[in-house]
Amino acid sequence: MPLQRLPLLESVLHAMSLGTVVLDNERRIVLWNTWMITHSGLTQEQVSGRDFFAVCPELRGGRVDAAIQYALHNNFPSLLSQTLNKAPFALYLGDERIQQALEVTPIEVAGVPRHCLIQVHDVSIAVGREKLLREQTMVLRSQSFADGLTGIANRRHFDAAIEKEHRRAKRGGTPLSLLMIDIDHFKAYNDYYGHQKGDQCLIQVSAALAGMLKRPCDLTARYGGEEFAMILPETGAGQARAMAEAIRERVQALAIRHERNSDPSQRVTVSIGIATQQPEAPMEIEALIGAADRALYQAKRDGRNRVAALQPA
Repeated sequence: MPLQRLPLLESVLHAMSLGTVVLDNERRIVLWNTWMITHSGLTQEQVSGRDFFAVCPELRGGRVDAAIQYALHNNFPSLLSQTLNKAPFALYLGDERIQQALEVTPIEVAGVPRHCLIQVHDVSIAVGREKLLREQTMVLRSQSFADGLTGIANRRHFDAAIEKEHRRAKRGGTPLSLLMIDIDHFKAYNDYYGHQKGDQCLIQVSAALAGMLKRPCDLTARYGGEEFAMILPETGAGQARAMAEAIRERVQALAIRHERNSDPSQRVTVSIGIATQQPEAPMEIEALIGAADRALYQAKRDGRNRVAALQPA
């Protein structure tokens, strides 16, 4: 590598929004980037050239130690998930210890002994979201408001929630949006791949929908069969369309194979209908649901894997 590129590479490593540590073949620290400095309180000068386990003694003898050995001596990369390893490095954001996922990768450079790259990913937000979803699921199940297959809200919960949010929207003079979401050609998927694969597909799609929720008041529910509904309080038509497009893209990005889908991607896709109750034009719940249903059918008539919006009649 030309010498003038080395400072640039080091600058890039320091600018990355994840922890980056490089060890030589004797496990001495060569690089400890800015992210690590910020969250560990240890500067590059304090750690440079020191034995890694002298700096991080709590990691000796565990999975991180083994992963480093595999990288340096066997040229074997490792991925250490947060599920088993929690927060191996003593890294903090404020008073909270950062939840981490680690990648440990061997580095081969001509003319020098093998090095080891450790990348530390902050997964605290994802862990918190998963914890919240688990807690919400437990509450739902305890109230018989959860769908038995997918774990998200069932039709009973949807009916109760739409009534509550409809009253709140009328009382507060705020918009209320409803999305109706249907998996395209799901019967053909079920017939071709079998019911077990069909159930797995429903579980994956419902998890993707639940992962899109940003507020406690938002709700996604299994409305029936392969159809889902999402209630978005205090959400106007523009915001609802943006959410619907994000959902459509998220489901397609799951890359679930669907050879019986008319979509050229041959992946599982969804069609989405949107209806929004405006504060100046309140209507009955049935009208809102009916408008979202008509929009869903319009999306299907227009070719599927798309979003359509109709105003309530």
